[in-house]
Amino acid sequence: MKPLTIAIDGPSGAGKSTIADIVCQKLNILHLDTGAMYRAVGLCALQLGIDPRDEAAVSLMCQEGKVLVDVKYQDGKQLTLLNGTDVSSLIRTQEVGGAASAVSRYVPVRSMMVKRQQEMAASQPMLLDGRDIGTVVLPDATVKIFLTASAQERARRRMLQLQEKGESASFEEVLAEVNARDLQDTTRELTPLRQAEDAILVDSSNFTFDETVQAILDIVEEKYGKQ
Repeated sequence: MKPLTIAIDGPSGAGKSTIADIVCQKLNILHLDTGAMYRAVGLCALQLGIDPRDEAAVSLMCQEGKVLVDVKYQDGKQLTLLNGTDVSSLIRTQEVGGAASAVSRYVPVRSMMVKRQQEMAASQPMLLDGRDIGTVVLPDATVKIFLTASAQERARRRMLQLQEKGESASFEEVLAEVNARDLQDTTRELTPLRQAEDAILVDSSNFTFDETVQAILDIVEEKYGKQ
């Protein structure tokens, strides 16, 4: 029997990574945050002074081996490494998020990331979340979920995150960024964000955090059995 694999896709700000962390703790499996891996590539471009929108320059950066992204687990949590350095905190800025959305459109970047993600998921039970897990990375995943929420609700949650960090931004600005990110992710030529045909939709707009976690656990139990 092959390892349990859970694919969670959805738009930016849907809470995929945070919710996936708790789901994995409940199931005692590892969580691979694939978005963090793309954020590391975006961060690398910014650190090297490369415009993330410059496809040729970003592709050359990958081909020349200037970006090595890896993952390790410490105390049950994922640490994202860029060229051997832990960048788990550095990749969580708005600027890096935008860079990640840009670089993730390029074939050399996606080929490099998808290969690494498939290698990791083949060896042990794991949950992967991102934009194209159920459609490209793990098309044969045991369980596929498309986690979303309204743009307004995702903007509200992002506002709260910024406030907790002591940062300020208007709701209108954050909502505009959410809508722009959605447009970029859903219209890109290479593996655009979309719900896999066999994925189960979970709209958390009116759910609490705990209710969303339980909804996903219920789906896993129904599809795979109680862990």
